[in-house]
Parts: sequence; structure tokens; C-alpha cells
Amino acid sequence: MPGKSHLGCTRIHGELLKLGIDIGETSVSKYMVRVREPPSQTWRTFLRNHVSQLVSFDFFTVPTIQFQVLYVFLVLAHDRRRVIHCNVTQHPTAEWSGQQLRNAFPADPLPRYLLRDRDGIFGQEFREQVQDMRITELLSAPRSPGQRAYVERVIGSIRRECLDHGIVFDERSLRRILSSYVDYYHRSRTHLSLGKDSPDPRPVQPPAIGPVAAVRQVGGLHHRYERRAA
Repeated sequence: MPGKSHLGCTRIHGELLKLGIDIGETSVSKYMVRVREPPSQTWRTFLRNHVSQLVSFDFFTVPTIQFQVLYVFLVLAHDRRRVIHCNVTQHPTAEWSGQQLRNAFPADPLPRYLLRDRDGIFGQEFREQVQDMRITELLSAPRSPGQRAYVERVIGSIRRECLDHGIVFDERSLRRILSSYVDYYHRSRTHLSLGKDSPDPRPVQPPAIGPVAAVRQVGGLHHRYERRAA
């Protein structure tokens, strides 16, 4: 039969009999094309279906000029790749992480799903806070950063496009640097996955507006280009 059929062996056999084709049901079963399908939706499909309700949490470390290690806590919304919340600490704890969750979502609407790794920093206090907010936690498999590709890409961008080009002195300077980069990331940086738009959509400026001018951002490390009336 042409096309991809959803009929089972028994129903196909019945249809064949109605067409005057005398064949046994076991013969139909023998020659049916068997397609292996996953028992449920794939991980990629789940992420795509729930992109508007999903956020990712992650930590990454930044060394200072005095060889201290600072921990950056990042919350990313998947739909427009927006950095919802970002903070820095020298001593991450489950209690501190839970407070960051409350700071990231001080009011409704709350995300439905929270995707994170299995880092021990997310301890009991953090999990209880997630439960109190009625958010479902999704844990990635061990040593599987690809399952958290969106937040991993953002962290990589922060390193390559910002932190690798400067020196961090302390928590205060790191917060200032990150705040400047996140502002650029939201309002100016284009993303292939967003149709080459920024998380905060940028309007197209036709040539009739005026000549192109460069706007310094992130201390001159990056630029935004705009048309301005002469």
C-alpha cells in the first residue's frame, strides 16, 4: 500500500481480504516493514516542545588576579536565550543557590521545568525551594553537557567574548563585567538560532534613516552598529 501506514498487521490483512487478495495473516506480518521507534519522545523533541516553559541553571568558575576562585550562577530562559539572573559568590551553598532561584523569579509566571546538572552545590535546601515553587527539576545525565547545550553555549560565549580578554580583581569587578556583557548580549548580540536577531529584538533600520555609527559596548570590546540621522 502506498504511503506510510499506521495500520497494524490484522487491519492490513482485513483490507487485503476486502480487495480480493487471498493471503494469510502470517504472510502479511512477515513482509511488513518494521520501523524502530523510541518508546517516548526524544530528549531533543522534549526540549523543543517545552522551550517556552524551560530554564537552565548552571555554575561556572572564574579565577581572579589573586588566584581566588569565584563561582558564577547563571539562569537562562530557553525561548529567547535570555539570561534571567546572574550572580557571583566565593562560597556557593545550597541555601545560597535557593536564594538565587527566588531572586530570579520573584513573582509569577514561573517556569514549568528547570534543567540542571547533578552538581552537589544543588543540595537539599535548593531542591526544597524548587518543590515549594512547584517547578519540575530535570537532571541531565552524568558527564553529558550536550543535554544542557543552550546554557553551555552561553557560558562559552561569556568566556570567549568577554572574560578571556580581561582581568578579574574581585567579586565586585566580576559583577560589573558580567552586567556589561549581559546588557550587550541581550540588546545587541545576534543569534543564529533567533533568526540572527538579539534576545531583545532589534528593528531593521533602512538606509534612509542615515549613516552607520558604532556604539561601544563592554568597555569597547564589542560594538553595536546603528543608523543615525545626519
